[in-house]
Amino acid sequence: MTPYVADPVYLNGRFLPLAEAGISPLDRGFLYGDGVYEVIPVYSRRAFRIDEHLLRLQATLDGIKLANPLSLADWREVVFRLIDAAPWDDQSIYLQLTRGADDKRDHAFPPAGVPPTVFAFASPLVTTPADIRARGVGAITVDDLRWSRCDLKVISLLANVLARQQAVEQGCAEALLLRDGYLKEGAASNIFVVKDGVLRAPPKTQLMLPGITYDVILELAKSHGQPVRVEEIEETELRAADEVWMTSSTKEILAITTLDGKPVGKGPTAGQPGPLAERMWQWYQDFKNSVMRKG
Repeated sequence: MTPYVADPVYLNGRFLPLAEAGISPLDRGFLYGDGVYEVIPVYSRRAFRIDEHLLRLQATLDGIKLANPLSLADWREVVFRLIDAAPWDDQSIYLQLTRGADDKRDHAFPPAGVPPTVFAFASPLVTTPADIRARGVGAITVDDLRWSRCDLKVISLLANVLARQQAVEQGCAEALLLRDGYLKEGAASNIFVVKDGVLRAPPKTQLMLPGITYDVILELAKSHGQPVRVEEIEETELRAADEVWMTSSTKEILAITTLDGKPVGKGPTAGQPGPLAERMWQWYQDFKNSVMRKG
């Protein structure tokens, strides 16, 4: 066990201490990044929308032609056992499958008899500290150099890693990915913008990962009568926005207050979290306490 990974972990049908878990160096996840992953947030030991997360996992497996070795009921059992064993009430359950370990390195799929590698563990779910949320964070824009199936939650994340590292090296929290002049998402988050009181979100396409938190934000906006437009957002519109947010299960709703070194918004409140971000954050907390924590 570490401060970030609880014992036991799950590996290929067994629950065992992290220190005893190991895979072959010929595993295709290690050699090729040939695999998928999923992350399920847990609040008060209740997995949030577990079936939706497992459906997204299945969609990614289908997208890379990897058979799912576990049934929905089996996956739920694994997740619930990890939750029960972990010391934290709020958790993040990580699931990963790879195409397994052949006896050689070959780009083509291994023979049908090679079993996939299945790994899962629980970590603490840590959200943004209040002081950071109160002032917002900086972000940069970068060209989106990823492949064209960004809707698949695969472990081949080098382009995202490099983009995020570029942001960190410039003292920022996130890199916003632009492709052909349009905003897609962040390196590790979904992105929303606000203009003239309207919340805008990029549409779900093959160039964006369909986030579960993204869905929650749109649901909350609708339930509270907040005007929303889901449509492509041009780079010029991003830069002219009144507010820009990054969202994820850990970031929740976090205002981006500077973009490429320039303050977001105009007037005396430029460079500060905007009013709609604050309202949405409160709606999200209310939803978390009344729904997410109730199962």
